[in-house]
Amino acid sequence: MKRGMTGRYEVTATAGEQVRAFVPAPLPPNPPLRMEGDRQRCHDRALLACGRLDAITALLPDPELFLYAYVRREAVLSSQIEGTQSSLSDLLLFELEEVPGVPFDDVVEVSNYVAALDHGLARLRGGFPLSNRLLREIHGVLLSRGRGADKQPGEFRRSQNWIGGTRPGNAAFVPPPPQELQACMAALESYLHSEAAQSALVKAALAHVQFETIHPFLDGNGRVGRLLIALLLHHEGILRQPLLYLSLYFKQHRPVYYTMLDAVRADGDWEAWVDFFLDGVEQTASSAVETAHRLLALFREDEARIGGLGRRTGNALRVFDGLRRRPVATIASLASHAGVSFPTAARAVDGLAGLGIVREITGRSRDRVFVYSAYLAILNEGAEPL
Repeated sequence: MKRGMTGRYEVTATAGEQVRAFVPAPLPPNPPLRMEGDRQRCHDRALLACGRLDAITALLPDPELFLYAYVRREAVLSSQIEGTQSSLSDLLLFELEEVPGVPFDDVVEVSNYVAALDHGLARLRGGFPLSNRLLREIHGVLLSRGRGADKQPGEFRRSQNWIGGTRPGNAAFVPPPPQELQACMAALESYLHSEAAQSALVKAALAHVQFETIHPFLDGNGRVGRLLIALLLHHEGILRQPLLYLSLYFKQHRPVYYTMLDAVRADGDWEAWVDFFLDGVEQTASSAVETAHRLLALFREDEARIGGLGRRTGNALRVFDGLRRRPVATIASLASHAGVSFPTAARAVDGLAGLGIVREITGRSRDRVFVYSAYLAILNEGAEPL
């Protein structure tokens, strides 16, 4: 359904020129979103896929292990959309701390994303509401180091921004002027707490577009907008573990994604956006379930191979457990996790290398770093730099 423009334009002066800034109408859409027929069936399939994802995490021997890996994969993907060139390997090496030489600017943005998500989840689990204050806190963590640290971390913007183009006058889109920002974000916060949406999935779909349209920060809006989806679905009880991340779907369909956002603003075509979003939820949740099954199968297969190491099996399995938790590791970190001496861990790692389970990636004789290759390959699918 095309409703016509879903907001109003306000002429404002910025950077020495007059521009038309878009001020969105509050949610929910008017007239209400139509959810019958194919759209409702699409919604139900997406919800069922989320249920399967929630169920698989309950079956995992250690859900936190899967969460650790998936959160980092999401951080890499979401940051790549904004132009960073860091890989998952870069992030895991950066987190080792004792490994120098990882490119700082790009990887610190990814590391900040992990910290921002962790902060948001901890606050929600502690009973803090999903609110504008929490979004500002998350933004503050996201821009705490590296590029963007001078872009008012943790604060809504007090000046005009724009999307695309070299200046406001030739921008692809100009969000609300700063004097309209508080009212827009207050209305969005009210919607997040309302019962007006037909479901949590619909609420997440609409809230994401509204946040992106308001663009309340000077930098980091895309990343916070994608975090909002994961936090909202977790907060609404769709997923006990926050394992649904749409960054890969958005990355793979970038032109369509931006076209859909523009169609909502210009034509009120919320239905087409919701169709796109729900299809992404179904694909992403189903892919996450498949990945979990593949990782479990990989772990079982490699554990069976380690069982052939004879007397070294016990220590090798303890070291292997450390690699399942941190697939890029030093011998010192693996020894600490396994509760064994450095020489014992080194012998176990040599046994795992002999089986082809791990490989050394520095080429050095000291301070060596090992990677659980097959595990990282599964996580890396789709997460290669743009």
